[in-house]
Amino acid sequence: MPNDRLKLSRRRFMETTAAGVAGSTLAMTGASVGAQEAGDTLRTRNYSDIQVLDPGYILSAPESDVNACLLHGLVTVTAGDQWGWENEAAAEIDQVDDTHINFALRDDIGWTNGFGAMTAEDVKYSYERIADPEMSSPYAEDWSALDRVDVHDERSGTIVLKEPYAPLWTTTMPAGRGMIVCKAAVESLDGKRYEAEPPAVSGAYEITDWQPSQKLTLSARQGYTGPHANPDFTTIEIYPIIDEQAAEVGFLAGDLDVTRVPITSVPTLMESLPEDATLVQHPSLKYVWMGINRDNEAMGDIRIRRAIQHAVNVNQILEAAYFGLAAPANGIIPPGLVGHRPEPLVPYEGNPEYARQQLEEAGFGSGFSCRIDTLNKAAYTAACQVIQANLADIGIDAEINVHDPGVWWTMGDESSGEDWKSLQILYSRFSSQPDPGWYTMWFTPQQVGVWNWERFNNPDFGALHAEALVTMDPSVRDGMYRSMQDMMEESGCYRFITHEFEPTIYRNTIVPALTPDGRMLWKRFMKA
Repeated sequence: MPNDRLKLSRRRFMETTAAGVAGSTLAMTGASVGAQEAGDTLRTRNYSDIQVLDPGYILSAPESDVNACLLHGLVTVTAGDQWGWENEAAAEIDQVDDTHINFALRDDIGWTNGFGAMTAEDVKYSYERIADPEMSSPYAEDWSALDRVDVHDERSGTIVLKEPYAPLWTTTMPAGRGMIVCKAAVESLDGKRYEAEPPAVSGAYEITDWQPSQKLTLSARQGYTGPHANPDFTTIEIYPIIDEQAAEVGFLAGDLDVTRVPITSVPTLMESLPEDATLVQHPSLKYVWMGINRDNEAMGDIRIRRAIQHAVNVNQILEAAYFGLAAPANGIIPPGLVGHRPEPLVPYEGNPEYARQQLEEAGFGSGFSCRIDTLNKAAYTAACQVIQANLADIGIDAEINVHDPGVWWTMGDESSGEDWKSLQILYSRFSSQPDPGWYTMWFTPQQVGVWNWERFNNPDFGALHAEALVTMDPSVRDGMYRSMQDMMEESGCYRFITHEFEPTIYRNTIVPALTPDGRMLWKRFMKA
């Protein structure tokens, strides 16, 4: 049974995250290391703590990484340098035509807490639940093409689509919204959804301890015989460390076995890499941008937004925040994916003269004061300081506010309060999946007040996004996604910064399992 510490409300979590980096770093010292049994524990880092593990409502990528150890999809992403998928809960799966996928489940997957075997009814419930408008899942887009799941018997069924869906095998089935939950367990809950305490899990691991803002412990399930059974590491300790530099310090001190490190540390690490460590670099699917809330009273005039947009010098941000090691972004979609633009509409260096002209035309030639909000990370703070200086150059006085994850990831969410009204300029980063639809889905009109914090509300953008999801010709999709990014930039709400890259350091005592973008598949890590 889960530890009582798991019974923590979202409100209580917000209160506990004030410890931030300091609390996370302290958690890695002393007893946690001493208690480790010889090589059986994998110690890793996540950039934020868990808040919601329900696949339909998670708040960040780290929660999906934890879920990958607790739950199964019919298929799952493979490790290696090429994107691909393989069977997981499915013993057999076959797309017989554009709108029908037949599947048969393995017969060795069971739920914890006495809920029996995984069934086709669980699959039906999991997918239809996210697609159901009444459930208000922010990820309903992933199953927007779903008509229904037909159940044939206890372990087999057919996924029936209303229309072809291009991202089905790249960002829906093998990813977070392809995770299967236990129907009986979830239906027994108030509201038929859960936060940090799963009512039942089917994976190789289960949560055995959670010390909020300090450590999450996953333990291999006794008697488990399903996919990824008998993992090399019987315990996974996950430390929520906001700042990558703090995580690097923890690794060098011997308190972590694997972690992402700051891009800015790569040159130094390459020159003096510890003898027992390996450093690898992966291209990133993330995207970093500066956004402007068009529904904030001070930002409603497009000339104000364009002034801010053109004042910002991306090259200076990359030099200050990333030591010039990261390349500038041309949009939200990175190189290598359909829809990547060859260049942005606003030049990297900006255009301060045009910015001043826009301010003058808007009646603010003498400037005004505003606010920049961001997550409490060193690179983001450095970037915001550059933006602050760029804006000062055109007469705008900008104050920088930094926030811990528990506060930051709810600021633009209308359901969490009215903080969204005070948002003006924000500096943010999203994780993503290897399909362009997963980039544009967060900026549709339906996402205003959910994840669309700029409140960019363009019906043409939303219609083009929906059309691109059912367009199977990559060359046609490419033009659609380029046009959508043009719309974003033309609104004045966005300044695209970088896609970063993913440097990972690990002990030579382990063999990591990493996706092409460096995401860690902990359940597949092995001892060297």
